[in-house]
Amino acid sequence: MKSKIIAIIKNKYFIAFAVVFVWLLFFERHNLIRQWRTARDIHELKKDKTFYKDEIYKDSLALDKIKSNPDALEKLAREKYFMKKEDEDIFIIEE
Repeated sequence: MKSKIIAIIKNKYFIAFAVVFVWLLFFERHNLIRQWRTARDIHELKKDKTFYKDEIYKDSLALDKIKSNPDALEKLAREKYFMKKEDEDIFIIEE
């Protein structure tokens, strides 16, 4: 059994395969580790892309609502930017 393993390890094709495999795994410019990291980054970027597309869709709906309804515009200005009319006082309560 031990002699078979030694014979396999001493085989020139096995040695060539092992050297090429180690070279591709660690030393090549486009090695396997870098390819794995790139694939992971691409996956993360695709998730970000879908998130931002959803946000753009929500914002465009809100923008259409604001453009078509002046009451919605006033509500947004009062709630988000704390705007007020001249004869009003605003009290901000933080939780």
